[in-house]
Amino acid sequence: MTSPSLLMVLTGNGKGKTTSAFGQALRVAGHGKRVLIVQFMKGSETYGELLAVRKHLGDLITVEQYGRHQFVDKADPARVDIDLAREGLKRARQALASGDFALVVLDELNVALDFKLVEWNEVEEALRSRSSSTDVLVTGRYAPRELVQAADLVSEILDIKHHYSQGVQAREGVEF
Repeated sequence: MTSPSLLMVLTGNGKGKTTSAFGQALRVAGHGKRVLIVQFMKGSETYGELLAVRKHLGDLITVEQYGRHQFVDKADPARVDIDLAREGLKRARQALASGDFALVVLDELNVALDFKLVEWNEVEEALRSRSSSTDVLVTGRYAPRELVQAADLVSEILDIKHHYSQGVQAREGVEF
């Protein structure tokens, strides 16, 4: 018997939500199934996970970025940031409904929601219209209460201790 598709959420203020999502994508790809990772508010090509996937797993894992390599001003987001997030959500909606992917990761969607780049009702509609064969994993801090309630699995990653607080700078292979 086939299980219904799952809605999973990785949230919290700790480090590792995106990396964990890439690990889940790797697990799915290991079984020969296709994955789409839609990254909201990200536009850098230097993330190690992204480099590895594109070099070794591009036939099974596709990563699409809908953001710039700049911080978004939560109080006054630029029009381009809103447009990119909405484009990403449009792509996510299409991919979720298509049944073409075993897993669709919506990376940093929680933050895009918190920054009001996209609206919850549009996200909810996309999630509800997903194919019964497509699991979805949403990442990012600030998961909205409605998403947590709708999810089948929610994991919170806590920031208990971080080397930044000791003055250690971001390092290739650790933070990106």
